[in-house]
Amino acid sequence: ARVVWVPPVACANQRDSRAQAPEGATPPMWAQVQDDLAAQGIMAPAIAVLDAAGQVVPALREVLTLIAEYDMVVATGHLSSPEITAVVAAAGELGVKRIVVTHPEFTSQQLPVDVQRSLAEGGALMERCLTTPHSGQIHWELLYEKLRAVGPEHPLLSSDLGQPFNPPLEDGLALLADRLLQNGFSEDEVHLMAVENSRRVAAAPADATVSGVTK
Repeated sequence: ARVVWVPPVACANQRDSRAQAPEGATPPMWAQVQDDLAAQGIMAPAIAVLDAAGQVVPALREVLTLIAEYDMVVATGHLSSPEITAVVAAAGELGVKRIVVTHPEFTSQQLPVDVQRSLAEGGALMERCLTTPHSGQIHWELLYEKLRAVGPEHPLLSSDLGQPFNPPLEDGLALLADRLLQNGFSEDEVHLMAVENSRRVAAAPADATVSGVTK
C-alpha cells in the first residue's frame, strides 16, 4: 500500500455538499450508492477528522504517524478547506513527506487559490483530475486558470477514471495532457505535472524504467 485517503464520501463535508454540483454535471457513481444506503436506513455516520476545537482528532493523528513511519502518501479526500488545511498541517508536523490535496476544484472542495498556494508552500501537491472538468463538475477554463495561478510546479495530474460511462482508464492522462497542451501549457510543464511530480509522490528514482525503457 502506498496511498492512504482521508475519507472521501464518508466525510460530513461531502455529504453536506452534494447539492453544489452544477446543473447538467454527470453524478459520480458513488452518489447513487450513498443514496441507496440512505434509503435503506443503513448509512454509516460521517467520519470526523477535527474535534470541536478544530484540532485533528487523535485517531487521525495515529494514522498520520503510521503514514510517516512507512513513508506513505496521504490524500485529503473530500474534506472542506478548513479541514484540509488542518490535516495537511498535522501531517507535516508528524513527518509525512508526501501529501496530495485531492482534486481541489471539485464541487465539495472548491479551494481558493490563496489556500492552494499556502498548502503547496507546505509541500502538498494539488491533484488535477480529468474527470472533474470532463464530467461537468467545473468548466475546463477554471482548471486552466487555477493551474496557472497556483503554478505548474505544484499540481499532480490524475485521471480519476474507472467508471463505465467515462473514457478508458489507460486513456485518461493522455486526454488530460492533450487538453493542457492545446490550451497554452508547454511540454515541459505537462511533463513536470504528469511525470516528475508523480515520481515525487511514488518516491520513484529519477531514472525509473518501465520494461527497460527510461520514462
